[in-house]
Amino acid sequence: MTTTTAGKRDLFGVRLDALTLEQTVQRCLDSVATGELLEVGVVNAAKIVKMRGDDALREAVTGCGLIVADGQSVVWASRVLKQPLPERVAGIDLFQRLLYMAELQGHSVYFLGARPEVLETMVERIRKQHPRLSVAGCRDGYYPAEESEAVADTIKGSGADLLFLGMTSPKKEVFVATHGARTGAKVVHGVGGSFDVLAGVVKRAPVVWQRLGCEWLYRALQEPRRLGRRYLTTNVAFVGLVAREWLRKPSGGI
Repeated sequence: MTTTTAGKRDLFGVRLDALTLEQTVQRCLDSVATGELLEVGVVNAAKIVKMRGDDALREAVTGCGLIVADGQSVVWASRVLKQPLPERVAGIDLFQRLLYMAELQGHSVYFLGARPEVLETMVERIRKQHPRLSVAGCRDGYYPAEESEAVADTIKGSGADLLFLGMTSPKKEVFVATHGARTGAKVVHGVGGSFDVLAGVVKRAPVVWQRLGCEWLYRALQEPRRLGRRYLTTNVAFVGLVAREWLRKPSGGI
């Protein structure tokens, strides 16, 4: 069932916040100011499909205090289903805007995830772009699961205001759900492969591809063997979900 409440859109059983990028940034900054934990969840077509068969992922995402549409296809689906979201809030765009605002307002950040060499390169680049940004610390994402609590305690000890997780799904969502509060950060945002992009390891799609909703295709073309089949499968499944929701509407889809 797809329903609407003030400021929320219930799509495929996920309550998304109907916010623009700038409104989302402000929500995050408000949480830093008040000291209240805000766990940010982002969804795209692939993740919505995965959530249908992965209870742990679904619980982790729906448990976030703020959930936005990372994928343009989700925004389009919201309009087809007459529950429009104002715009796409890409995780990487939110990440970069928060880095800018953290530097401007004097908030500290922590980076967790990616391979050691990728993390090192990204942090070096970020320091050059944001020379006054307070980097409380960083750690790669390759550690045994049993060390997760110790990693969260290290982050808490750093005093970071914002925590960015450069991990894949569902690892980042599970970490946020399980250890987000333990880190002591006021904002916890899982940014997926954004560390690779900011480090220059992976190229982000040109703006025109992003606007056409084809960023996934650009990414698949860079790694066709690893991502091609996966994206094709999940996109087809997502179209099927949208069609079923549309047909289920009381007006028969009209």
